[in-house]
Amino acid sequence: MRFSGAARWVGLAVITLSATAITMAGQQQWTVHDLNRPVPVVVETGTSPSPSPRPSDAIALFDGKDLSEWRAQKGGGPAKWKVENGFFEVVKGTGGIVTTRAFGDCQLHVEWMAPSPAVGQGQDRGNSGVFFMGMYEVQVLD
Repeated sequence: MRFSGAARWVGLAVITLSATAITMAGQQQWTVHDLNRPVPVVVETGTSPSPSPRPSDAIALFDGKDLSEWRAQKGGGPAKWKVENGFFEVVKGTGGIVTTRAFGDCQLHVEWMAPSPAVGQGQDRGNSGVFFMGMYEVQVLD
C-alpha cells in the first residue's frame, strides 16, 4: 500500500472495497473522473470512542509515534513525512511512502483529515489516495 497527497491521516473516514462497486450491465455508464457521477451515500462509522477499536487480526501500520512500518517509495530509505501529535503528514518534496510489508487481499481502515479550509477546485482540494499493489488507487478527497 502507498499513501500519496497532502491529507493528514487522522480521523474521519473508513475505506472498504467491495465487488458491488463494479458497474452492472444496463446501468448508466460514467466516464473515468466524471464530476457528474452520483456521489456515494455517507456511512456513519459508529459511536465507539475515538480512535475506535480495531479488529483483533488487524495489522496497525501507524501507532501515532513513528513511521517504522513505512519507507520512501523511491529509493526505499526511511519515510520522511512529518509525525506529530499522533498523526503523520506529507512533507513537500519527499514523495510517496509505501509499507515495509507486502499485502494482497485485505480490508483497509483509513482515518484522515482534509486541509481546513480546503483551497482550490476539483482534485486540487485535499487530494490524496491509497494505492494497492502499485497500480490500483482508492481516491481520498475532501
